[in-house]
Amino acid sequence: MKEVFWPIIDIEHVDAYPWVIIPPRAGPTAPSDEWDDIDAWCLERAADLWGDRDLDPGPHGVGFVGGTLARCAKALCPPESTHWLFLHLDHPTDVPLPVCAAIGPAQGPRELTLRALTEADDPNAVEPPVVKSFHSLHLGDGMSTFRYVTQEDSPHVLACVRYAWQVAEHEADVLLWTATEDVARVLQAADDVEELACSLAIFVP
Repeated sequence: MKEVFWPIIDIEHVDAYPWVIIPPRAGPTAPSDEWDDIDAWCLERAADLWGDRDLDPGPHGVGFVGGTLARCAKALCPPESTHWLFLHLDHPTDVPLPVCAAIGPAQGPRELTLRALTEADDPNAVEPPVVKSFHSLHLGDGMSTFRYVTQEDSPHVLACVRYAWQVAEHEADVLLWTATEDVARVLQAADDVEELACSLAIFVP
């Protein structure tokens, strides 16, 4: 019988600011009772967002931000999804920058796997991706890439950032990624995204 893959992503070390953290909608880390009403769950997160920043939401602020969070959760985390979603917002009314993180069984040799996960050799990149090695306290040595890619249905390029690790101890591959047409937005959030990447860990239940 094939062994069930059981390590999960641990976000214990993630600094909540400036993130709204949306857990998987399926799998062992999904808060199934809370997902019974995803709109209500996102309204609660929106109220927390205004309160944590000591800002007055006014009569419509919580509803507006809650609706934005719910649309992101429904679009980027369908019911069967098992990845984490982190929405970067400095101000509650910012357009969220979505960052996703996922874990799975190791797929092959480390270097080839990391290059594949980060799309370091993407033939559709506008120019050769910027590929870097980096170290995470919790996941060890990893690889990151930054690249621009064209879109078939849009004249705008996508700015794409990816981080990947292969953790030999758990025979696991971990990937964190984001992509947006708002190049300035992803550059502005770059330090926070890297800090998030370096805060991820693996938990074995």
